[in-house]
Amino acid sequence: MSPATLAALAAVALVAGIGIAALGPGGVLVTIGLFVLTSLSPAEVAGTAIVTHVGTGLLGTSVYTKSGQLRQPLTRRTAAILAASALVGAPVGVLINSAVSRGTFSALLGIAVGVIGAVVWVRERRRPAAAGHPPPDRHPELHVALIVALGFGVAVAGGLFGIGGPLLSVPLLVVVGVPVLAALGAAQAQSVVIAAVGTIGYAVQGAISWPLALLVGVPELAGVVIGWRMIGWRIAHRVPAHALTLTLAVILVAIAPYLALR
Repeated sequence: MSPATLAALAAVALVAGIGIAALGPGGVLVTIGLFVLTSLSPAEVAGTAIVTHVGTGLLGTSVYTKSGQLRQPLTRRTAAILAASALVGAPVGVLINSAVSRGTFSALLGIAVGVIGAVVWVRERRRPAAAGHPPPDRHPELHVALIVALGFGVAVAGGLFGIGGPLLSVPLLVVVGVPVLAALGAAQAQSVVIAAVGTIGYAVQGAISWPLALLVGVPELAGVVIGWRMIGWRIAHRVPAHALTLTLAVILVAIAPYLALR
């Protein structure tokens, strides 16, 4: 690949990391970048992308543990069930990936990106821009079956496309009543399992480009750190991320047809 392509991948990864931390959605940008800018197979795209989410997941889990979100009993319960579901769902996603062609993967990725953009849009439109986070005592005790179904579905998508769990888990958890910070904490813990299991599955197939994973993973981690600093700046200056998140949702929906028809 040319230096320009490598630089573009690093830039996409940096933006993805910022999106993961500051806005929620963002991890799918790594998969999109690898798919559009390289000639990797679907397995190599997903495998190379998913290995980068091990580091971001561990970092995110550490941050939300220190902040106290993952120390709340109901949040820990949700995170544990999501993570257990991912042990089954992620390998299923890897197996599905190994059975699809690049054209089919393109179509499925386009559909997934469109759905993600739509879900994020609906979530943000239903939440007032200046709204604060609900207090911990408003965290509902979700039925185990609901969490298992949600966790399994997210893990299958994560394994199939190499995307991070929070991209889907956070909007879905918010929709069923979980406070945003609690949803972010639980989803980060689940993402570690999705990324670790997915990495093992794709590594067994020899479908991970380790040099590219390093090229993408380092700026993605840097982007996560920048994103968390942006959160602190936003809170200090009372700047909502509402408009930015809606903009990202529109971008995802807009590029979905290109990916699907590519």
